[in-house]
Amino acid sequence: MTTRRSEVGYSPSDYRQDSGIRVRTQGDSIKSHSATWLGERYRGQVRSPAVVSAAAAPVLLIGGWLLAESRQPPGFDPLHDTISDLAALGATDRGIMTLALIGVGVAHCVTAYCLSEAARAGRLLLGAGGVATMLVAAFPLPAGGGSSAAHTSAATAAFAALALWPWFSSRPDSATLLRPVASRIATAVLLALVSWFGLTLGWAGGALGLAERAAAAAQALWPLLVVLGVVRAR
Repeated sequence: MTTRRSEVGYSPSDYRQDSGIRVRTQGDSIKSHSATWLGERYRGQVRSPAVVSAAAAPVLLIGGWLLAESRQPPGFDPLHDTISDLAALGATDRGIMTLALIGVGVAHCVTAYCLSEAARAGRLLLGAGGVATMLVAAFPLPAGGGSSAAHTSAATAAFAALALWPWFSSRPDSATLLRPVASRIATAVLLALVSWFGLTLGWAGGALGLAERAAAAAQALWPLLVVLGVVRAR
């Protein structure tokens, strides 16, 4: 009889409270499983702005230097004169190349933020390369072909970061250009191009402008190739 009275005395509010606890617990479990599934589903996928930013970097860089070169006096030689000369103080329409470099730097930063499939260390290096590229524009070469320690430091940091980021962005489980083998080959090629540029700096008869453009163009194109590979692999 005691048990009977206990069961009869179990009020509807008590039942609702107990039932509510169970429902909430089940709901939390469902939400937890949903969040886990969504995390697995979208983890490592590139965000759509990366496609635009990665495509913008080479367009701005190459388009910028071609347009800026077309505005220079006849004595300008792209084979020997550098991209930095196009944005130097006193250069004709220097604003073209200055804005192009800033745009390239911003594009690299956006790509680094949105390329979530890449390893964090590589994304940080890509973003650092973007910031350094903007600093190259912020610290132009002086007029008359002089040098600038701030400009040289920013350019060195940009070339180094943009050459090394593929190595540190690799993921062993990736089926894209972020595979370790592909990333290491990319870094080796980029470092070789940067080394060629560095060698021509001390070689009076070297194709300084050509070497710099080859290294800069390759570094601007690699993020685009990576992003397109990730999008294709979705």
